[in-house]
Order: sequence, then C-alpha cells, then structure tokens
Amino acid sequence: MRIGLQIGPERRRYRDKVARLVADAQAAEQAGFASVWVPQIPDEFDALTAAALMGQATERIEIGTAVVPIQTRHPVALAQQALSTQAVCEGRFVLGLGPSHHWIVEDMLGLPYDRPATRVRNYLEVLNAAFAGPGPVDVENDDYRIHNPLDVTDLPIPILIAALAPVMLRIAGENASGTILWMADERAIADHVVPRITKAAAEAGRPAPRIVAGVPVALCANGEVDAARERANQVLGHAEYSPNYQRLLEHGDATDVGDVLAAGDESAIVERLRRFRDAGVTDLGVRALPLGPDRDARIESLRRTQEFVATLAPEL
Repeated sequence: MRIGLQIGPERRRYRDKVARLVADAQAAEQAGFASVWVPQIPDEFDALTAAALMGQATERIEIGTAVVPIQTRHPVALAQQALSTQAVCEGRFVLGLGPSHHWIVEDMLGLPYDRPATRVRNYLEVLNAAFAGPGPVDVENDDYRIHNPLDVTDLPIPILIAALAPVMLRIAGENASGTILWMADERAIADHVVPRITKAAAEAGRPAPRIVAGVPVALCANGEVDAARERANQVLGHAEYSPNYQRLLEHGDATDVGDVLAAGDESAIVERLRRFRDAGVTDLGVRALPLGPDRDARIESLRRTQEFVATLAPEL
C-alpha cells in the first residue's frame, strides 16, 4: 500500500497560499511520501491549478486531485486543463473526479443533479477519447456532441472516480483506473468496494483498479482517541448532509468520519492502517487531523502526525 498525503491551502492566509502549497508538496516529496492529493473545495483554491504549481516545484512525487466535480467544467475544457497539468507534472498527475453532492451542485451552483451516474459515464467517454490523443475527439452520447481536436501532450492521464455506490463502482471499473474514497472503513472497502470494482475492471479487460482511500490520522495519547474522533466529526464529517456517504457507511461499521479515523499512539495507528491495506486499499491518502486547544498546538500536532506517517512511507 502506497502512502500519500492530502494537502491544501491554509484558509485566510491569502498572501502566502501559493508559497505554502508549493512548500507542502516539496516537503511531502522530501519526506518520502508516494503522492499528494489536493482537494477541490467549493470556496478554495482550484485543485488543478494547485497540482500544476506543485508539479513544477517537485520531481518524483505523484500529484492527484481529490476530487473535481464534473458539473463545473465542460469535459473538453477539463481535458485541456488536465493535459496541460500533466505536461507540467511530466507524467506524475492523476485526475480524480466525481459527481459531487446535491447540496453543492444544486444548492450552491444552481445546476441539475439528475442522472449523476449516467452523466459520469458520458463524461468519461469524452475524457478517455481526449486522453487517448493527441488527435481528434469525436464523441456523441446523450449528454455531449463533440468534434474537437486536442494537441497538448501525449502523456497519459490516469482517472480515478469518486465511486461509492454499486453503479458508480461498475462505471469506474469499466472506464477508469480506479476509485478514490472518503468516509469508507475497512469493511465497506473489503466487502463492497473492492469486489465490485475489481469484477467490473476484469470483465472490461482492464488492469486491476487502484483503490485510493482518504483516511484521517491523528497521533495522540490513547486516552485522547474519543476526543479526536469527535473533532474529526466536527471538522471533516457531517455525513447526514450527503446521501452518497450515508449509503457507503451502510456497507461498513462506521457512522461518520470519526469512526474511520486512525488515532492513538504509533502502534495503534499502524495497526489501523494495516487493516486498510488488508482490506484491499492500494493507495492511502492521509489527512492529518490537528488537535489542540489553540493554533500553535494544532500546528505542532499536525507536524508530529505527518512526520510519523512519513516514517511509514512510501509503502506500508
């Protein structure tokens, strides 16, 4: 299991966001992480722009988005941006995308959230044609009629889909390089995700899929684990707002993101992460959870957690 790190801009630090993003990516590479994953948050830095900046400033580390909503960009526009990012990253970029959630697409953006799985399939048809180039992109389906040449780079781009439900897992297995998960515990991954996407990939004649799991991690005293789980639920959770996550949780033992958290001392964290590996996770995207009563304490907590996980990198 390869170990990567989720990183993103620090809120409200407007003047030094770019410098901090670049520095975080460089630090992750120097620490030995296999990958960095950049979130696409509705009110924050654009993930592909961040990935390009990180790619220009690093040499070896894989850089992925986690994840870009398909509704916000026409597939040809996203293909151009992704191919440009891959050219900057020199083959180290991975495109993570998905259908997002109704409360983002409908309530925040005012766009329809109907037929999400079908829209993802049709979107992927365009992207796969675009990434097979350089050359013409000729795709006609229920959502798109596209006849557009692209000549950006000949470097391939792996696509990971935020696939949580059975239909989406089948689409990901048939049309992408794997899935990228959040709020999935070991049982949900082993019993629900891995069998479905692996079967779909095999039937489509594709290689075994990557299973990228985003997992929050907090290095702390074992007596602080309950407080850490509550903190995770407060800042990373709220599954009740997202039916996609609710349905995924039903396949495992977790009720919110706090139950997915790997927390405690070094041995407790290693034991939990090994369970994710044994469940079939190929790549871990660690989201270090800072703990403490004030900003300085949280910064120190974040540093300790990331430094410890780095000792496990690049593989567990």
